[in-house]
Amino acid sequence: MRRIVLDGPAKNALGTDLLRHLERSLAEAGSEPVLLTGAGDAFSAGLNLKEIAGFDAAQMQRFLRLLGSVVERLFRHPAPTVAAVNGHAIAGGTVLVAACDHRVSTTAPTARISLNEVALGLQFPPGILEMIRYRVARFEPVVLGAQMYGPEDALRMGLVDELADDPVAVGEARLAALANNPRGAYAAAKAALRGPVRTNDPEIERAFVERVLPVWTSDDLKARIRAFLERKR
Repeated sequence: MRRIVLDGPAKNALGTDLLRHLERSLAEAGSEPVLLTGAGDAFSAGLNLKEIAGFDAAQMQRFLRLLGSVVERLFRHPAPTVAAVNGHAIAGGTVLVAACDHRVSTTAPTARISLNEVALGLQFPPGILEMIRYRVARFEPVVLGAQMYGPEDALRMGLVDELADDPVAVGEARLAALANNPRGAYAAAKAALRGPVRTNDPEIERAFVERVLPVWTSDDLKARIRAFLERKR
């Protein structure tokens, strides 16, 4: 088993460095089972908005492609993957949770789990949206409502699979149980199930360049991000 810990500033916000670390860690894991969790009291507070607020168009394109590549790699990892959601998992953090095979959330009532991109004025990269459509039971109300959910409601909406007082310990047990299956059969079944999910094809790439990238590089979005960051201060 390989434990990968999201460890970065601002509650493990997903900036370029942390995404590259996750990409390298998944590559190094090879065909080993993976437990993904966060450092401290959070899983991940989402994308590092402070970093992306300063991106020009080329930088934003590279960043979103890196994000898509990491999510794709996690979603299609050939061995079992379990997310141990030890605290807040917001926006991009919840995207990583969704990409894992099994998702164990803390019972802490203060924890929040959310796909709140719409509330921030963001558009989902098309490949990531297809993955979420496949993995989240109540897909439309979760995406369109963009609400923050406590653990019980996150379970009800299909954002997580179970709750535990100690999500890391329970996550390790679930990962061990999944890993007891014959490795080749597990990998083949997972690939067959997820193969039709259109996360990466020429049409997806065109939609990304034509529809999504202009929104992420717009002056309006950057103003929203700056206002959001100012409120957080």
